[in-house]
Amino acid sequence: MTDEASQRSIKVTDPRALRAYAHPLRMRLIGLLRGEGPMTATQAAARLDDNVPNCSFHLRQLAKYGFAERVPGADGRERPWRATTQYTSWDDDSDDPAMKAAADQLNSLMLAQYLQRAQDYLAVRADEPVEWRAAAGFGDALLHVTAAELREVTEGIDALLARYDERIADPAKRPPGSRPVMIVQMALPRGAEPSEGQRAGSDHD
Repeated sequence: MTDEASQRSIKVTDPRALRAYAHPLRMRLIGLLRGEGPMTATQAAARLDDNVPNCSFHLRQLAKYGFAERVPGADGRERPWRATTQYTSWDDDSDDPAMKAAADQLNSLMLAQYLQRAQDYLAVRADEPVEWRAAAGFGDALLHVTAAELREVTEGIDALLARYDERIADPAKRPPGSRPVMIVQMALPRGAEPSEGQRAGSDHD
């Protein structure tokens, strides 16, 4: 797959592939390749403080399911790996029990990683420049929306973030003073779904 042919996102529909992706080191490896570009298993192991055989094995597993691939190396010896796409998506609305279980496993792992990264940030936040402390942080909002409206909201957020996609693959397009920032998106319905009477508006006279 050439750079020009690379897709922006891969949508996983096979629960086996989703389970293969739902592994802490594999997700860190893909994040590293997507954020920093192609690298060898040796380079990835050094960046992630892991060992080369372990990283090499998990990179091969990622390649088996289409998440990573080999690219030509500069010296013809150890060929680097690269991510095949910038994003991974999957169906959270599948009725297939195997797919639902795999999605739950992956979502649980992602949540744990988000929490760890938030804790890592809090540990060094006091050392951040004031402009970055003011720009970063945590927040939430409560919306009363339909499922269709919620999809519109998330799609709007995705479109906004997509404006910065080209900077991931092309460092020349990153403005001076820019740095990697992780945006975490969660849309979590609260409470039970309203009954038909509640939807229509019940008469309690």
